[in-house]
Amino acid sequence: MTQKTFSPKGKEITRDWHVIDASGIPLGRLASQVAQLLRGKHKPTWAPHLDSGDHVIVLNARQVALTGAKLDQKMYYRHSGYPGGFRATPVRVELDKRPERVIERAVRGMVPHTALGRVQLRKLHVYAGSEHPHAGQVVQSGASEKEAMS
Repeated sequence: MTQKTFSPKGKEITRDWHVIDASGIPLGRLASQVAQLLRGKHKPTWAPHLDSGDHVIVLNARQVALTGAKLDQKMYYRHSGYPGGFRATPVRVELDKRPERVIERAVRGMVPHTALGRVQLRKLHVYAGSEHPHAGQVVQSGASEKEAMS
């Protein structure tokens, strides 16, 4: 008896839309749940070499929770490549200016750092408030995701 490994074809992959309300949810827990949905690991047809994930809409990014003293102590670092080009930005400043980037950066660290990961990140849609322009899409309720994260 031989057994074959199942690998889904491109036309067999279905993509759903998930809406997640980020208000009050710790950043790391939110990012790991979003990364799983983007990669498609919640599906029985998941394959590590294929993009079988769903679209994820994250609302209320401004109200995401950071536990402990991370709001003041956690820093985002970047360097321009020039002498003296090192910059450090506290999360509090980034959350005030561009709250979407805080969640995008946390999720980016949890998907593969390859071309496949970049394709999966294109299906992430983050908004600072509770409004989003994807109302015409087939959208699943975000209640199940919020319950799963608690």
